[in-house]
Amino acid sequence: MKYPLLHDKNREFLIFLLEDMAKRWLAHDGLWFQAVEKELDMAGAIKIDAAAWEKFSQIEAQRIKALLQLPDNGGIPALKTALGLRLYAFVNKQEIIDIDQNRIIFRMNDCRVQSARKRKGLSDFPCKKVGLVEYSVFAKAIDPRIKTRCLTCPPDEHPADYFCAWEFWI
Repeated sequence: MKYPLLHDKNREFLIFLLEDMAKRWLAHDGLWFQAVEKELDMAGAIKIDAAAWEKFSQIEAQRIKALLQLPDNGGIPALKTALGLRLYAFVNKQEIIDIDQNRIIFRMNDCRVQSARKRKGLSDFPCKKVGLVEYSVFAKAIDPRIKTRCLTCPPDEHPADYFCAWEFWI
């Protein structure tokens, strides 16, 4: 029997566990980045982080696609579904705006990393270089026809109601 400690847990507990595990993963990601930044510098850490996210984003997309049995060339509908199951989707507030059946805008309304920095009085983390790799690789792993464009992402200026916005289309 796999995971015997979870068999008698209710839905609310399992959702809490999912969110907690996502927070733990995100904490590790942040600590890993800080350790690399300490050894190198911000530019070096971002370069290495982008390389890691390139691999991770593909793996995460492929696993979500397999788990949900999303079709090859599933287009924007498959991407919308997959974006909702990314690890940080369980700890960040995000939205998808439908432009038409082949174009969406994805917004990160509340990013746990950026919000924590804001609470500490720090400037936004400059994640655009990593995001360009992460989002384009994730989308292409769901459907190779999907194109990605950054609308805004720190260090870019952004409105108060979201930190970054990405456009996806076929």
